[in-house]
Amino acid sequence: MIEVDEENLIRCHVCEAVNIDRGPNKKCRRCGSILYRGQKYTTHKSWAYLITAMIAYIPANLYPMLVTQQFGAATSSTILGGVVTLWEHGSYPIALVIFFASIVIPILKFLILIYLLVSVKYPLGRDKRVNKYKLYYLTEIIGPWSMIDVFVVAILAALIHLANIHIIAGTAATAFSLSVFFTLLAAHAFDERLIEGER
Repeated sequence: MIEVDEENLIRCHVCEAVNIDRGPNKKCRRCGSILYRGQKYTTHKSWAYLITAMIAYIPANLYPMLVTQQFGAATSSTILGGVVTLWEHGSYPIALVIFFASIVIPILKFLILIYLLVSVKYPLGRDKRVNKYKLYYLTEIIGPWSMIDVFVVAILAALIHLANIHIIAGTAATAFSLSVFFTLLAAHAFDERLIEGER
């Protein structure tokens, strides 16, 4: 049995196959993709996506998410305004779902990604690697649930076709979609191998 030094092993970034590093112009034995070791700036892409997501999240909360036009009069509400209105009308479960999906989850994802990006660069005490992996996969799992507000607006706009009522997605819907999209990109661009300190 041939023993190979672990430092000479390199993982394919496409199919995850483990290959022996045979110098420049190396290709994956399984899928043929070009192999390369970690780039110098490993977290810059994640930071760029995350900052973009946080910037887009600001107008998502300041501008109206839903615009309703009825008998010539237009009314609009922000995400938080919609939650308050639903709560005042007794729709507590829906208000809580939208509050958690549109406010709590996005902010939680921002904080988790910031913590992961900072902790791989500057280790904070005796962080447990398992906990970091759990936090990283948590952002992957809860990611799609952030779009529930946009789904509600889209469904309402498609289903309600009354003569005097028009429901239009507000500016916040676009900003919120962009925020969720860039948050997903930030999580996807984060290389979980940084948790192990391989780079």
